[in-house]
Amino acid sequence: MRRIKDLLRFHWVGGMSSRRQLARAVGCGKTAVSDCLRRAEAAGLTSWEAVAGLDEAELERRLYPTPMAPTSRSRQRPLPHWPTIREELARRDHHVTLALLWTEYKAEHPDGYQYSQFVDLYRRFERKLSVVLRQQHRGGEKVFVDFCDGIALTDPVSGEPIPTQLFVGALGASSYTFAIATLSQDLPVWLDCHVRMYETMGGVAALTIPDNLRSGVTRPDRYEAEINPSYRELAQHYGTCVMPARIRKPRDKGKVEAAVLVAQRWILAALRHRTFYHLNELNAAIGELLDKLNDRVMRHVKQSRRALFERLDRPALKPLPPQRYEYADWKQVRVNIDYHISMADHFYSAPYTLIHETLWCRASHRTVELYHRGKRITSHVRSFVKYGYTTDPAHRPASHRAHLEWTPSRLIRWGESIGPHTAAVIEHVLRTRPHPEQGYRSALGLLRLTGKFTAQRLEQACERALAIQSPGYRTVKTILKQRMESAPMRDADTRTEDATAQLGAANVRGRDYYH
Repeated sequence: MRRIKDLLRFHWVGGMSSRRQLARAVGCGKTAVSDCLRRAEAAGLTSWEAVAGLDEAELERRLYPTPMAPTSRSRQRPLPHWPTIREELARRDHHVTLALLWTEYKAEHPDGYQYSQFVDLYRRFERKLSVVLRQQHRGGEKVFVDFCDGIALTDPVSGEPIPTQLFVGALGASSYTFAIATLSQDLPVWLDCHVRMYETMGGVAALTIPDNLRSGVTRPDRYEAEINPSYRELAQHYGTCVMPARIRKPRDKGKVEAAVLVAQRWILAALRHRTFYHLNELNAAIGELLDKLNDRVMRHVKQSRRALFERLDRPALKPLPPQRYEYADWKQVRVNIDYHISMADHFYSAPYTLIHETLWCRASHRTVELYHRGKRITSHVRSFVKYGYTTDPAHRPASHRAHLEWTPSRLIRWGESIGPHTAAVIEHVLRTRPHPEQGYRSALGLLRLTGKFTAQRLEQACERALAIQSPGYRTVKTILKQRMESAPMRDADTRTEDATAQLGAANVRGRDYYH
């Protein structure tokens, strides 16, 4: 229409009347010029003023009006309900084909379309549904990640194949690609691949778009997917946001789907004739081909992935954190009645006030941390001793701490602070019991007598108890109550005779009888 407008302007404003001149001016044939002028005259357009105010669509409608299509038999044929046809084809429990659906359609409408037209009309309907939104990616905004099957290693001993997985990551703006072979898709491997990818790219994208892999997404959901706690921690450490693609929507991560296809064709296919015995050897070969892939000029863009990466993505990537991410397991645990939790067959203490509470345990290679309602309450050094205990004394109740803090040496030292005779009585009490802990109560009883009596009187009472060879709690307590600690001491024979006289028994045996 723009060329037709120029032709009419040259004819009416420029004064060109020759068909040859007009054809040369607008670059078309003389027959087309004659046809255009004839149509303009038939449409009543006889001056430039009448044409100048018309837009291209209106000018086309005036010069080339759509003729009324004659009513044909084909336009009267009944059309199938295409959504129902598509729904029937999508059902996986029945082996339905277009040929079968056309047969059913013809049985219901004998005057309907033939098979070729039926298929063509359905394909047109389907193309209208498959409209694709072209995504515009800003530099450093998104990185897409996914796994695919890799090249099998060969066991150096048995010669059996060992399957591998290929982790692929691609940046949205530049399509810069990262790839590394792994032995599994487990969570530690999944996170380590992300760390290596970020370090290779020298920065972190604002969004990380994974598939709904079990290692990364605990519970897929279109609106609020539940991310694995370790994966979420990695994202927080690197300052990126994890936004999983929708389930069974590969176009949501079309960049990495294309990157996987490219990696399979230019890396895996190129290595298909080589034999690898170790994963490091395979990754070294992949790294060489990956550099070539990123340096190869893309046909449509006329630039390499690396050139686009340096120009678009690298300046916009977030910087790497000072410290590398350290993998940690997250586990929900319950505080037992002994105020300990179990993690990897080892027991770690928690504050006794949280007995029967559910906590989150974060276990790295070096530390074990406990969280209650999002707040860290304690941490321990990681221990790998099976069924061992790591206990913080502050987590015990006061009564438990007091019980465990009493040891024979501590009790004796406390007695020495009062006097040597008190220490000697405590030592005798602890020594004469089958187990030292059985003497703790008696020893504590002796020490607590200082609350009612002075330390000086206690020391004198212990001295008297040792003299009469009865160093015990009851004896010392009786001496203090009877105020006998300061009474003058008599020798043993006099005490024996006095005791015999007081008893009034002439046949009482003396002490020497028992020797």
